[in-house]
Amino acid sequence: MTSFDHPPKILFLYGSLRERSYSRLLAEEAAQIVEGLGAEVRFFNPCELPIYGSVPYTHPKVQQLRELSIWSEGQVWSSPEMHGNITGIMKNQIDWIPLSLGAVRPTQGKTLAIMQVSGGSQSFNAVNTLRILGRWMRMFTIPNQSSVAKAYQEFNEDGRMKDSPYRDRVIDVMGELYKFTLLLSDQVDYLTDRHSERKEKAVQETIKVANSALELNANRSL
Repeated sequence: MTSFDHPPKILFLYGSLRERSYSRLLAEEAAQIVEGLGAEVRFFNPCELPIYGSVPYTHPKVQQLRELSIWSEGQVWSSPEMHGNITGIMKNQIDWIPLSLGAVRPTQGKTLAIMQVSGGSQSFNAVNTLRILGRWMRMFTIPNQSSVAKAYQEFNEDGRMKDSPYRDRVIDVMGELYKFTLLLSDQVDYLTDRHSERKEKAVQETIKVANSALELNANRSL
């Protein structure tokens, strides 16, 4: 079906710094599931990531996040819902991943699965925001999603998720992410090829050639 010759590379981001973070526990549960399907997984720990814009992008934590984003072929974003939306911790990570780095687009064409945890009744505010952000980052956000209500009731003391319809949904989401990542792997370049970007690239190439010519003429006049 595809010519994928390596395990899909999946990056997990979560939106809480608490010692017992349910968004992290949900991400860890999902990671074990997708890893069992054959994926390679990595996590970014948002602890000590500076507020966006407060430090240069050369900061080690920022560079780590950007390198992981480039490494990944799919991502999973897991956020608590706080005051009816995603947390600042979650948004700060996404803000530090730029839409473009020169000719490299760190998220364009990658698959994305979105998940949230809530302390109260089930809600979809956080996943709705994550879906908007995924589209803005030019990612292929899968149709399925996970929203775990009263998350404090859904995990055992060892951090593993209890068997429940919520966990069944997480299994479905990870299976879908895995399949979409495989299916899109051969088509990413074709699907993300845009007229506006080809035009921009042509302009950049013209400027590059012109600058090279000017530099050559300047050297000859020395």
